[in-house]
Amino acid sequence: MTDKRPTLTIKPQSGGAAKPAPKKVGNPAARFAQPAGKPAAKPAAKAAAPGAGQGRPAAKAEARPQAQRPQASRAQPKEPARERLKPSYEVQQHFQPDYVPNLPPDSLALALLGASNAIAQVGAGTALPQALSHVFTTFGVTPQARGAIQDLAYRSMRQMGRSETLLGLMTTKAPDAPQLSGLLCCALALLDPAEGEAPYEAFTVVDQAVTAAASHPDFAHAKAMVNAVLRRFLREREALVRQALADPFAQWNYPQWWIDATRAAYPKDWEAILAAGNTHPPLTLRVNTRKTSLEAYGQRLQEEGVAFDQVGPQALRLRQAVNVAQIPGFHDGLVSVQDAGAQLAAPLLDLRDGMRVLDACAAPGGKSGHILELADVELTSVDADPQRLKRVGDNLGRLGLEAALVAAEAQTQGWWDGRQYDRILADVPCTASGIVRRHPDIRWLRRKTDTRQLTTLSAQILDNLWQMLRPDGKLLFVTCSLWPQESEAQAAAFAARHDDAIRLDAPGQLLPMSGAGLDHDGLFYALFHKKGA
Repeated sequence: MTDKRPTLTIKPQSGGAAKPAPKKVGNPAARFAQPAGKPAAKPAAKAAAPGAGQGRPAAKAEARPQAQRPQASRAQPKEPARERLKPSYEVQQHFQPDYVPNLPPDSLALALLGASNAIAQVGAGTALPQALSHVFTTFGVTPQARGAIQDLAYRSMRQMGRSETLLGLMTTKAPDAPQLSGLLCCALALLDPAEGEAPYEAFTVVDQAVTAAASHPDFAHAKAMVNAVLRRFLREREALVRQALADPFAQWNYPQWWIDATRAAYPKDWEAILAAGNTHPPLTLRVNTRKTSLEAYGQRLQEEGVAFDQVGPQALRLRQAVNVAQIPGFHDGLVSVQDAGAQLAAPLLDLRDGMRVLDACAAPGGKSGHILELADVELTSVDADPQRLKRVGDNLGRLGLEAALVAAEAQTQGWWDGRQYDRILADVPCTASGIVRRHPDIRWLRRKTDTRQLTTLSAQILDNLWQMLRPDGKLLFVTCSLWPQESEAQAAAFAARHDDAIRLDAPGQLLPMSGAGLDHDGLFYALFHKKGA
């Protein structure tokens, strides 16, 4: 039987008249052009990955953004009420997401396929770090290829709105294979970098994208389309980019609801905040003062030719990011990787030797390590995810430190032994809107209603932990969110619910910023003292 799978078709070029297409019986693309407001006759076999015509990358059903971009629909002739016969070749397609192509291990083609695979997983609701881990394991790639795939996936996520809009201008419908739209977006991210110079020559990107498409059975039939789309972009780049950037989705690379929420919360700073989320994050180190001093470690960096800037009491920002394995003294526990804003948490707890301390929602363990570096305390680190909790143990082991690790939900009490704590760090769940420069997939996985749901959960955690704090103890409430509902409003509501909570001085809302002597993510801090008996 002839393979007649529908593929993405090319829109007529802006400079010439389109030739009328010959009519075909049982056009397989017809199911992609339903009248507006009416469901398709047959739902797709799988949710498409982020790509042309899909609007925004979507999460799983329970985390799908509410505000989806409407798709243009062509008017369709009305059919009789009877059921229309389906052509024999319109069969349900079965894709091969774990197919490993036979490509050179360190080729750009392999990197494009690996990154597009990860993007397709994000479209199905998987966080990007987990998606990349799956790709690395499945593909069995070299360390060099891992770095290229990761860089390309993160780069593509940061400008997904721009790439999708460009694809929508050049094509008529979304690809059937989720990974194909990801491949096109990855290639466009290389051909059309939002900042900086293009990392590869244009002809190399086009050639390797076509090679990548040809190597995969799900969309080998679309290699000519990939070539045509990318070459058309190169010919008409200026006009296409200008047209695309008229859409806020392409200009800012966020869902519209995210843009609106930022603008409402920060009417003077919203543009700078959105722009900051699209920048490449710095590599900031926290010096372990139990093993060395800031001055001594800085001297070691200078001797090894590593340029840096001090951006906090124990924070050094490297001017050029390097692989973690190449950081001097990292494996010896001299330093840890931690944002300068996150390094404020442990000192705010006012720790003293002998205290009993709880780090709730502790993974991946940066704050737990910092607590133990500052004082000899009895620390319990709690996290609901056993796999992420293992990372806490690994990080503490590298630093030569120990804590009691408990896999449990912080809003419950079944894990608590009844002994109250002197200090509690509550880094509660949130939308993570303040750290999108480090996790660009968050904007595509979140939906508007997540803020309300996470605020409710966080309030339950805070109220539960407050019972575990002894009188005269302190609780530090932390979020990496920019939304007031999750930060200041949450802190104010907590104080109103607890008469014995006295709010102390703390940084409050930190907006993401970068500059000379200053660099941190968007975080919020509120510190509470519990009245004595």
